[in-house]
Amino acid sequence: MTTPPPPENNAAHADIGIVCALPMEIAPFLERCEKLRKYKSDHFVFRGGRYGEIKVAIVETGTGFAPARRATQALIDAHSPSWILSAGFSGALQPEMKIGHIVMANDVCDVHGQELRVDINMPANPEGGLYVGRILNTDEIVRTVDEKRQLAEQHHALAVDMESLAVAQVCRDTQTRFLAVRVISDDMSADLPPEVLSILGATGTYRVGAAMGAMWKRPAAVKDLWKLRESANFAAERLAIFLDGVVAQLYESRH
Repeated sequence: MTTPPPPENNAAHADIGIVCALPMEIAPFLERCEKLRKYKSDHFVFRGGRYGEIKVAIVETGTGFAPARRATQALIDAHSPSWILSAGFSGALQPEMKIGHIVMANDVCDVHGQELRVDINMPANPEGGLYVGRILNTDEIVRTVDEKRQLAEQHHALAVDMESLAVAQVCRDTQTRFLAVRVISDDMSADLPPEVLSILGATGTYRVGAAMGAMWKRPAAVKDLWKLRESANFAAERLAIFLDGVVAQLYESRH
């Protein structure tokens, strides 16, 4: 029986795997990559390419815990990355955090009592927009400032997303090294527009019909949704800049 080659000699092997929910979260980082290839498998979109000499593989999960678990496992099965990053948007749970600030998790938990510690040795720099602490996972988008305040008090978390704990659990079970790198896309200065719950599809795409209906019912939604998209684009650019350094450091650490 032929012994399969180790991951380093396997053409499908990736040095770094990135799990994100929405294509817009990772788009600016993908623009920095070369030789990108895209394929679909297990109902997920995968992209692979090179970031300099580093081989990266990215999977888009759609929003939510269950698809994030399945996509992470599929990424590991297909590309055996040395590191996996849960990367993407998050909502601020602390008033001093602003859009574009970065959160690195040293702990991920959810509202049901599940929790995992993350082995990370990185100092926080709040003045520079870098925070290190707990990230909370919820089952739905947290839209209002009041909800965010309540979650912060209950769970002592810095930020909220819907996928990081799922990714962390799969990495724990497969003994894959893990980090969560999140960028604030909505802060505590205002509620998200109510239409966001109906127009954001499970894959992170906008439901055009729902968006048109929302604009018909509430004309001010046009301005609110445009501002939301501008914030998302800015946050994605900030995330890409931060990932520049993280990906390089993780690649160096594996040797």
